Amino acid sequence: MTTYLVPAGYGEAEFTEKHSRFIGRVWRADTEEEALEFLRKTRENNRDASHNVYAYIIRGNNITRYSDDGEPNGTSGLPTLNVFVSEEIQNVCCIVTRYFGGTLLGASGLVRAYSKAAKLALNAAGVAQMAQWRSFHICCDYGFFDRAKRILKDFEAVVGNTDFGTEVSVEALVREDRAETFALGLTDASNGKAKLDDTGSTFLGVRIRRQG
Repeated sequence: MTTYLVPAGYGEAEFTEKHSRFIGRVWRADTEEEALEFLRKTRENNRDASHNVYAYIIRGNNITRYSDDGEPNGTSGLPTLNVFVSEEIQNVCCIVTRYFGGTLLGASGLVRAYSKAAKLALNAAGVAQMAQWRSFHICCDYGFFDRAKRILKDFEAVVGNTDFGTEVSVEALVREDRAETFALGLTDASNGKAKLDDTGSTFLGVRIRRQG
């Protein structure tokens, strides 16, 4: 089964290092055309910036691009790219805009600053896992609910709406490759008392790590 990680949404973060402003921006980009459009708009909106360093990874055509945009070779574009390579993020476009503050940072300082800007922007965007997910509607009594939560956690389920009425009602997403084992485990643990409805399967991105 194909699974991969992508940005969960748009993320932006800013900090100042020795009077230089660094603004990191991250988008999900499914095509190179989308990445180039993000780059065009960002450059247009930051024409007075000293540098608009970028990096993007497009899964579909195995495309990887980056640019130092005038910074010393190897101090900005590649460190920005490496943040996403190390996190195994795909279909991502990141642009780090720098407004020079008059103080040189040196090669190692630039590497740290651009890496930090990319990482903070990714944290702001969050991470989603693209996978085939099966959705379940679970109803159980209050006495079993704590056990159900542990099972959901063990299977790395993504829990949605939870309603507390006469029974506890939970909506959850479980990866397709774990769905059958999950359903059997929950049923066995409750001695068949928990009601489990399989409401379908779909390929989509589900946020798996929250901001920060």
